[in-house]
Amino acid sequence: MERLLEVKELQTYFFLRNDIAKAVDGVSFWMTPGEMVGLVGESGSGKSVTVLSVLRLIQPPGRIVSGEVIFQGRDLLRLPEAEINRTIRGQAISMVFQNPSSCLNPVLKVGTQISRVYSVHKKSSAGEARDRALEFLRLVQIPDPGRVMERYPHQLSGGMSQRVMIAMALICEPALVIADEPTTGLDVTVQGQILDLMRDLRHKTQAAQLLITHDLGVVAETCDRVLIMYCGKIVEVGEVGEIYSEPLHPYTDALLRSVPDVRKDFRTTTIPGSVPDPRDPPSGCRFHPRCKHCMDVCRLEEPLLISCQNGRQVACHLLEGDSTRQNQPISSQGEERGRDRTF
Repeated sequence: MERLLEVKELQTYFFLRNDIAKAVDGVSFWMTPGEMVGLVGESGSGKSVTVLSVLRLIQPPGRIVSGEVIFQGRDLLRLPEAEINRTIRGQAISMVFQNPSSCLNPVLKVGTQISRVYSVHKKSSAGEARDRALEFLRLVQIPDPGRVMERYPHQLSGGMSQRVMIAMALICEPALVIADEPTTGLDVTVQGQILDLMRDLRHKTQAAQLLITHDLGVVAETCDRVLIMYCGKIVEVGEVGEIYSEPLHPYTDALLRSVPDVRKDFRTTTIPGSVPDPRDPPSGCRFHPRCKHCMDVCRLEEPLLISCQNGRQVACHLLEGDSTRQNQPISSQGEERGRDRTF
């Protein structure tokens, strides 16, 4: 199958005064055209740094150390900065940031900001850019878009601001839209509206979407595949339905158990400890200090991301070498867990 984006062994480090923080340490994944993929993990797992690296938006003291980011056949890490600005950012790949109030210019009207994105990339006239902005404000279901065009960001609600950001991200019809926790800070009703909107826009525009979130319920409702990330590494990859019903990595299983279950009086199980400091990650498997399945080999050797059935991938010693355990879900190796969770 054709691959729109392929990230290979990406490493992004932050060079501090006396330490090196390995925020992204050998991440590999791929996406196909029109696909919606979720990137999931706790805060500090390296999700945002990964997507910022794809667009080469890492600022000092951060630096992309090595790897490849192949987009539509070109390695973005090898392109000149001028070429990235001209043909990639905002045009071929766009990004919806998690806090629209900090991304919109407070002294420019909404219409001016959206129109400018189109006119800069498409070299259009002011009138054409304005018409295009109105069209995309209608597309993201903003009522009375002409009136909204004349407003300043502080005059919009959080949900309305996020719709404006989505319109701005889509106006040049990119092949890939990256959404970094786009519902952060919004109330539950508005969150649902924004997620429904993104799902609908995916079918209308055929743009692939990479959704960064720590909310497993959001991924269950919107995504085709999910990438589970922990401490700078991808630990499990697979179709959403398969991963949610039969997690193969203990971290994935722990994340799912931490979601309130409506069938069990909203009871949850917390994950002990916290994500390790990227300046001093544990030896071996980085999840082993928090894993109830930890073995001696987990403390000594880092597991490789291996392929399993149906295209799934997992990095766990539980699935290495022992044919009786190969490709079995964590639930079949220990405590039984409920299937088909309701989110």
